[in-house]
Amino acid sequence: MKKINIINKQEMGIRIRENREKLDLTRERFAEIVDLSALYIGQLERGERQMSLTALVKIANSLCVTTDYLIYGKDKCKNNENIIKEEFKEYNSAADKKSSSVLHKLLETCSPKELNLIESMVKLILPYIR
Repeated sequence: MKKINIINKQEMGIRIRENREKLDLTRERFAEIVDLSALYIGQLERGERQMSLTALVKIANSLCVTTDYLIYGKDKCKNNENIIKEEFKEYNSAADKKSSSVLHKLLETCSPKELNLIESMVKLILPYIR
């Protein structure tokens, strides 16, 4: 007899919430990023709803985790925080001082709200641009 893998929606929701929080994203901001409602994200995080395959892929990609990890808790990749930290280290060591100072000057002109948005965007895109 073939073993059937049961998907535990509560555990999956916990993994979604933990990874969203690791990226310092509010539920509302994360919902905007994945183009889903904050209410729906909340229901998924509490294990109250079963998501579509499309939603699963959007969420996994946005959190920089595999769908396998979200569903079963098995992650074959590095920890997301380590990936982001390594990317920042590489960028800082390899960046040209001139372009670094331009970026620094641009960031100095941003409001705290704009800086939070920029930080969220950078955390999401870094794993994909390397």
